[in-house]
Amino acid sequence: MNQPQPNEYSGHVSNYISLVSGDIIELLQRQATEFPEFLSEISGKADYAYEPGKWTIKEMTGHIIDTERIFAYRLTAIARGEQQLLPGFDQDGYMANTNFSDRSLLSLSEEFGLLRKANLYLFRSFTEEELDRIGTASDRKISVRAILYATAGHLIHHIQVIKDKYL
Repeated sequence: MNQPQPNEYSGHVSNYISLVSGDIIELLQRQATEFPEFLSEISGKADYAYEPGKWTIKEMTGHIIDTERIFAYRLTAIARGEQQLLPGFDQDGYMANTNFSDRSLLSLSEEFGLLRKANLYLFRSFTEEELDRIGTASDRKISVRAILYATAGHLIHHIQVIKDKYL
């Protein structure tokens, strides 16, 4: 699968897409096991936030799970030809209404792995025609292909944030 072209997306997802190289499906598959393994290595810092008001590692993991679900919904809707505008989401508003802090990092890690593995069935099923489809999410045009790349890039971004600011 080719990298999305600039006419397939706009806005902040370009940062995520730029982090991705190589076979996207292989990367998404590796992330399903590598991210939970990474979390197990840093479990002692699960409740750590690098400054007041910043998310803990557990909360960031929950955010990653929420975003995975939202991106999967957008992929599905656009691939199936949805013409309605898909809403954005306020990540801080979502965080204010969660209980990620009350959960174990292990449970969040397992949830991510299972969610990604389930999503891989969807990701692998797309035809070239479906990958090329463009819809509107968060008031911006985006292709199914671009959302796939943004899904992988979003995780890469947050792993780097954890490494830079939490460890």
